[in-house]
Amino acid sequence: MKLFDNFELEPFPEPDLIRLKYPVLLCHGFGSVTSLLKPTPLFEVCLLMRRHGVVAFAPNIVPYATIETRSEEWIERIRTLTDRYGFEKVNLVAHSMGGLDLRYVISHKEIRERVASLTTVATPHHGTSLAEWILDTPELVLDKLGEFFNWFGNQVYRGHKSNSLEAVRQLTRNNVELKFNPETPDPKGVPLFSWSSAVGKGTDWPIQALLKYQNGIIYENEGMNDGFVSAKSAVWGEHLGTTPLSHLDQLMINTSGERNRMVSEFWLRLLYTLQKQGF
Repeated sequence: MKLFDNFELEPFPEPDLIRLKYPVLLCHGFGSVTSLLKPTPLFEVCLLMRRHGVVAFAPNIVPYATIETRSEEWIERIRTLTDRYGFEKVNLVAHSMGGLDLRYVISHKEIRERVASLTTVATPHHGTSLAEWILDTPELVLDKLGEFFNWFGNQVYRGHKSNSLEAVRQLTRNNVELKFNPETPDPKGVPLFSWSSAVGKGTDWPIQALLKYQNGIIYENEGMNDGFVSAKSAVWGEHLGTTPLSHLDQLMINTSGERNRMVSEFWLRLLYTLQKQGF
């Protein structure tokens, strides 16, 4: 009989159905290098959610631009989805810089009546020392890097023009703590949740070789981090937990086997939390 143990049929073999009151709009962060690999940075995450019955969308916006510019496009995406499909509201789930974009949106724009909740994942709510390290690059090299990423951004996205260096300047700890946060108060009526991540130095979890150097830089300045954002910086609103996933893991970039299972479980846990909260 043991020969057939692996062939035993499950009563319900399909993915669990997760029923949310409102659809999910996934909002990506800074950059567009992943556009060389997939249609949008959060594409696989969106498909995972759809496989579990969740109405989810993961659109693109201008990849290398300021919070103000990016926010204009997120507002357009929210309006398009709610008008096209008749949604009353959407759950915003924002990764990295996308969380700052959406905090700006719901704080300053008359769009919040269409927003049920905002959940941020590895968002630099208190800035990131990685941005400061980038800006410390010799001026000539920094200018060339800025020109390249602006050119690349403008090739893959023809909407707003990219402005990569100004976007990086907005992500420094001083700018976020002394300017963005005081000028971006949390609005009433939109619940805010956050997830942080920590891998590599200071943890028991490995990090991709590609992120080891910057993982160490951020650790020396801020402590445990995911290779882009420290665990402390990612805390805002109701903090729901710290995951053992790198910034790239969260986007399902080059994950497989056990790691892929962990990433999928995290995103499903996020959905179950929204379900439990009634969103």
